Amino acid sequence: MTIDARVEELLSRMTPAEKAGQLTQYFYFRLPPGAPGPVLDIDPDEQPRMVESQLAQSAVGSLLFVTDPAETNRLQRLAVEGNRLGIPALFGFDVIHGLRTVFPVPIAMAASWDPETIEAGQVVAAREARAVGVHWSFAPMVDVARDPRWGRIVEGAGEDPFLGAVVAAAQVRGFQGPELGTPERIIAGPKHFAGYGYAIGGRDYDEVNISDSELWNVVLPPFVAAIEAGAGNVMTAYMDFNGIPATGNRWLFADVLRGTLGFEGFVVSDANAVRNLLTHGFAADLTDAGARAVNAGVDLEMAISAPAYAHLPEALESGATDIEAIDACVRRVLEAKIRMGLFDDPYVDEDRARAVLADPAHRDVARVAAERSAVLLRNEGGLLPLDADALGSVAVIGPLADSPRDTIGPWVFDFDLDETVTVLAGIRARAGGSDQSGHDASAPHSVRSGRPAPDHAVRVEYARGVPVVQREFPSLFDMFGGNTPSDPEGFDEEAEFRRAVDLAAGADVAVVVVGEWQNMIGEMASRSSLELPGRQLELLQAVVATGTPVVLLVMNGRPLDLRWAAENVPAILDIWYPGTQGGAAVANLLFGDVSPGGKLPFTWPRTVGQVPMTYAHTISHEPENQARRYWDEASTPLFPFGHGLSYGRFAYTELTVDEPSTTTDGTVTVSVEVTNTGDREADEVVQLYLHQRHGTASRPVRELKGFRRVTLSAGESRTVSFPVGPDERRYWNAAVRDWVTDTSTFDVWVGGDSTAELGATFDITT
Repeated sequence: MTIDARVEELLSRMTPAEKAGQLTQYFYFRLPPGAPGPVLDIDPDEQPRMVESQLAQSAVGSLLFVTDPAETNRLQRLAVEGNRLGIPALFGFDVIHGLRTVFPVPIAMAASWDPETIEAGQVVAAREARAVGVHWSFAPMVDVARDPRWGRIVEGAGEDPFLGAVVAAAQVRGFQGPELGTPERIIAGPKHFAGYGYAIGGRDYDEVNISDSELWNVVLPPFVAAIEAGAGNVMTAYMDFNGIPATGNRWLFADVLRGTLGFEGFVVSDANAVRNLLTHGFAADLTDAGARAVNAGVDLEMAISAPAYAHLPEALESGATDIEAIDACVRRVLEAKIRMGLFDDPYVDEDRARAVLADPAHRDVARVAAERSAVLLRNEGGLLPLDADALGSVAVIGPLADSPRDTIGPWVFDFDLDETVTVLAGIRARAGGSDQSGHDASAPHSVRSGRPAPDHAVRVEYARGVPVVQREFPSLFDMFGGNTPSDPEGFDEEAEFRRAVDLAAGADVAVVVVGEWQNMIGEMASRSSLELPGRQLELLQAVVATGTPVVLLVMNGRPLDLRWAAENVPAILDIWYPGTQGGAAVANLLFGDVSPGGKLPFTWPRTVGQVPMTYAHTISHEPENQARRYWDEASTPLFPFGHGLSYGRFAYTELTVDEPSTTTDGTVTVSVEVTNTGDREADEVVQLYLHQRHGTASRPVRELKGFRRVTLSAGESRTVSFPVGPDERRYWNAAVRDWVTDTSTFDVWVGGDSTAELGATFDITT
């Protein structure tokens, strides 16, 4: 029997109530001991019992937040045995940057500018998730984000639609494989459709107002790439989209997503987003909300409690919706379950799950990802890499340096902190040193660098320096435990501050780790300031004042105010939230076992007053004053989009365009010779930018239209070529409300960041 025939046979036997159940997904959570009270509308002790009852009555067809294989099997039996048609449940989970093996946060993975590394990370994540019974990830988040105050910038790929599209496709390939149902893979769910990253003021959940040009040219390309890569699911967005709640916006889902973009998978609402149609003042009651969402093409409602879709039989009777709309949604959900093989094999092999989660090869993939994601922002005087054989002592400073929970970052829930390698642990393992008490500083077995220790033991001493900074307001995800730890009992802030400065003064080099605690970023974690929280800047300034050479490590998911550091600290390495093997990767980078090769996926502003800020702005009527838009601050970034240094040095020469002109449907090839003029092997991300001089609309000063990460030995040269065809030149023109490819003169630049100066031109004729 074909999949379509199997779906129709099931559909013909289902009652309206059973159909509504298949379109309902429930949170299922058993809170860990000590977890704070959740921000929910139901008693957390009662919620599991309620869900189990609904599952056994065919009133729910999908669950999320279950990762215990034994629990998954128990709940799946309730679903299969409680449903008269034997329809299994679909289990989803927030597999954002790993499950048990935690990878660098998504914005960091984007900073690798390496689709192969990104795909490999999600292959591991999918393998672990599928092993424990998860069928579907609420990822990747493909929202373009141009306001770093928005906390969920950490979950995406930054400001650029071209880079975002490449990253989105790589993540979908990693999660799903070549097709839905590939063994050891899961359904990818790109989100949030559409425009969620444009929240006004960077305030999470706030409304967005997006022009046609911005929607088609910036917001949608990553979704297009994810769909073309085969994504089986798309998630709705919470907020109003140009005055209409996205989750009830039929134009977005019927006309754009399914009509124009050709998406054939199923759509899920974000948590409680269908019920929130009431909150928006859009729907009159739950029956109305459910009808509006189904009519818009939202197939599955994610609910914490009291789902609106439970009222679909009432909406059907009243005529607010029709059976054709409901059946269309049920078809897509059932098809996904069949393609994933759930009817044939709904249960989990618990022994195999344990073996997969313990696979040491997964940690190696995570370490390499953290190494390739780091961005060297500054390296004056060649302070990095450090020579372990020439060092006697290293002072590691800052509470983030030895915080496992912060090392793995936000948006993880099934982690094992005991195997997380902090920056301090990684440095101690790589340097082979001890702390000031003589304690054996060998790092745990999970530190896997494979590099030899130095000829002598380097003394590695540590001081927290300043207290932990806690969020003022609770996060939605605080309920799941694992928050940033508090300061130890009896913590003396002033004494610890002095001790940190004294350690730095007596060391050969000081490694200072600053940034944001992981619970300061993510969902419900926007900030009105980009300043370093707490007394971190004061501590950094005191350490620099000792005269000891300082290496600054930044643990973050967004740009922070580093104006002082950029002028006074010789070496700055952005390590992001580097994941399970983060400390091992950082140590390898610091001591030169690998060279940093990551590049910034966003423009790094000087101050919050400049945001939103993007390199791909239009010229404006006064281009000569573009850098002088403020009277009190330069309007240029602190670090440009695409910036990232290396332990190698790269020269760009011989930029050529193979044809001086071509037609609107033609392609030219742009080539450049890249040479590593340094004395060691290193990676460079070669970037191509394009500008259309004139046409039927004003175009940005330059846009990324190609990139390639290459590894070059010392002295090696390589020719790197990029095609520039209609796809790279076309854009949505709001005046004609269609895609256009203009005749024009085009400027093209190739280099190591968005300020690349080596350029050429070509013409497009009719």
